[in-house]
Amino acid sequence: MSQKDSLLVHIDALYRSALYLVKNEHNADDLVQETYFKAFKFLENSKEIGNVKAWLFKILMNTFINQYRKDKREPSLADFDTIESFHESISEEISASSITENEAEFKELLDADVKKALEDLPEDFRMVILLSIVEGFSYKEISEMINCPIGTVMSRIYRGRKILKEKLTRYAKKQGYERE
Repeated sequence: MSQKDSLLVHIDALYRSALYLVKNEHNADDLVQETYFKAFKFLENSKEIGNVKAWLFKILMNTFINQYRKDKREPSLADFDTIESFHESISEEISASSITENEAEFKELLDADVKKALEDLPEDFRMVILLSIVEGFSYKEISEMINCPIGTVMSRIYRGRKILKEKLTRYAKKQGYERE
């Protein structure tokens, strides 16, 4: 398998993380597409990459952060007709699209309360929680991806888990996982 072929193996994991970062399927598609564009462009002029998955996630995170910073500086304008037609097209696409096996398992594990708790986490905490728990990256790999010290990664994971625990206590009681 060529280096470029080995990149495509991780597309579902990248999309899942992108979706949680941007909270919009269209923007997640764009983020993953931009990630692969940058990765393929880099490979044209480069040597072999060691840990392809970690490298791809680093590109994804950097692309997301750069876009987030750019969006903060620029005011956004919206055209109602464009939004309405996009909503109609995406609704049709969602109902027609099939779900991969991994996504189906992931969605089965997370009902609405759990998804909401994850989505409500502050950006920095959600990012490291997803990379650590959902994608299984080590603290060191996450540290390299988001360009911050390992101690910061560990702290964010700890605090993110603490926030999730607080938010999900009521849910756990309702589901019978914890006593009243």
